[in-house]
Amino acid sequence: MSKPNLARRVADAAEIALTTRKYVTFIDVVTGLRWLHSRHVDTWRQGRAATLAELADVDEDRLLTAVALLKDWALAKGLKPVDTPYVAGTRDRRELRFTARHPQDAFRVHWISPDLSEARVRRLTERQSKAPDLVAVAPLNAWTCADCGDTGPYLIMEEERPHCLTCADMDHLAFLPAGNAALSRRAKQESGLSAVVVQYNRRRKVYQRLGLLVEQAALDAAEERCLADEEVRLRRRERDRVRRAEQDVDFQARMAAEIARLFPGCPAPRAQEIAEHAGQRGSGRVGRSAAARALDENAITLAVIASIRHLDTDYDSLLMSGVPRMEARDLIRDRIERKLEEFRRP
Repeated sequence: MSKPNLARRVADAAEIALTTRKYVTFIDVVTGLRWLHSRHVDTWRQGRAATLAELADVDEDRLLTAVALLKDWALAKGLKPVDTPYVAGTRDRRELRFTARHPQDAFRVHWISPDLSEARVRRLTERQSKAPDLVAVAPLNAWTCADCGDTGPYLIMEEERPHCLTCADMDHLAFLPAGNAALSRRAKQESGLSAVVVQYNRRRKVYQRLGLLVEQAALDAAEERCLADEEVRLRRRERDRVRRAEQDVDFQARMAAEIARLFPGCPAPRAQEIAEHAGQRGSGRVGRSAAARALDENAITLAVIASIRHLDTDYDSLLMSGVPRMEARDLIRDRIERKLEEFRRP
């Protein structure tokens, strides 16, 4: 890839992050470029990799080029640099390293929009600088503790080696399953020591949160607090549900309008259908991505392509007949292009 082309792709990824959150990080760019997946970032933050670079699809020099291009773009946009430490979710809270051979300063910079007030910048910096939660992993495969040689349901990484809860002095903690946000939040507040329990989902290729490890006394106190204000929280939850539904309707309407602008030949009901399907909350579809929420042209086009693939071709039938997914996509590529061209014509 040429440097001008890479500069454009870096700018596109950074623009999406800036639009969505009012600040941009190096992590936003490399995940936007698809050099790293979010699961790789999770592994690195958990302290299970010496550097982020060893998990990337490109070498360290390429990462250095990307961070330099990000700096050039950010300075041209008038963004403010804020140095932000990255700390591992391990007991030693060691500083995370991006690469092995280069200084870390450039990778740690968060580029902040000048539109943010000083108070918001300060809160953002404090939140980003805060040490992450300790992470306990529920492993899928057999494992042994690096100290005692025993095993257990969870492991804690220390010095890049797995340790059981007993050796990590955390075997007195009780497991609280995920599912009750208020109880989890309060139990964590009450507990002097806690850890987030995650497990790798092979199908989705991400670490998913299973719950918390907290002190038993903290769990008991949190349960009492939740029982005392249960009715108030139910009313608040209903108000939040209505508010989210209104936000979804507004977002889907804006997405349908953008589809109509990019594809004037697409019938209005079809554009609305695509927006409602792709933009469904919690679906994990392209319409819920950060790029789509920023109404990025590429993300909107991908949503339209997905609709054409399933509704205007025999793609699903090919899959059901045993044709490999990528081969099936090759077979229908021409039909998708013809339909896209039809939608692009007024």
